[in-house]
Amino acid sequence: MPYLKSFTCALVTGASSGLGEEFALQIASRVDKIVLVARRESLLEQLADRIRSRHPRVAVGVFALDLTKRADRERLVETLAGRGVTPDLLVNNAGLGDYGEFATADWEKIQSMLQVNIEALTHLTHLLVPGMIRRGGAIINVSSLASVIPIPDFAVYAATKAYVTSFSEALRIELREHHIPVLAVCPGPVKTGFGTASRRSGHSPEMPSRQSFYVPKQQVVAESLAALDRNAARIYPGLKTAAAAFVLTAIPIVVLRFALGFRPRRNG
Repeated sequence: MPYLKSFTCALVTGASSGLGEEFALQIASRVDKIVLVARRESLLEQLADRIRSRHPRVAVGVFALDLTKRADRERLVETLAGRGVTPDLLVNNAGLGDYGEFATADWEKIQSMLQVNIEALTHLTHLLVPGMIRRGGAIINVSSLASVIPIPDFAVYAATKAYVTSFSEALRIELREHHIPVLAVCPGPVKTGFGTASRRSGHSPEMPSRQSFYVPKQQVVAESLAALDRNAARIYPGLKTAAAAFVLTAIPIVVLRFALGFRPRRNG
């Protein structure tokens, strides 16, 4: 039996656009309640209206907050608990990137990236897992193909996603006896606002990637939910992305170091 059919409430972070928006749209038909979390309230309200029009029976909650703040994360879970809302599907999708050399990076941006990509994901999981152990549930952590290798000019982002993938694998083992699946979603390039947000103003161009490697966000989410249904541990959506992951993980690190040394330089 597919796992999603037994869920009652999904919580999706970074739901205002991109993959988070698509996760919310595709999950909505399979749950009774959905909680949308992001900073941009107007976009969340627009998405909530779309979900309500398509699925009138689904209760939609909107929470505009800053995931970098511990108090906001705790207040979110406390507010939901006070309303009797207990998410049993957590989609940790929110993420930030920064494209350019580490030495010239803005520390505030690096700190926000660490707080959202690692701290917020881990904290929300920690807040909700005890309830899932009692009642059942599942977790989707959105990682990246970047998690499989160190990437110069994307050093901190790739490292945060390596954390997400490793954390997901370990947590999956811990929660196996409670029958709570944990899925790490590791997409390659996807046409969302992520690339634009990752560029440094006035310096960095779009991150280099072949157009043929781009996978539509609809496909990424559909393959991710299908992977959760079959209790997979990790998914690289798209055949080319999966093939790239297979090749990259097979290459010895000494060879990768040499090859990555010839990358195009991005100083800004």
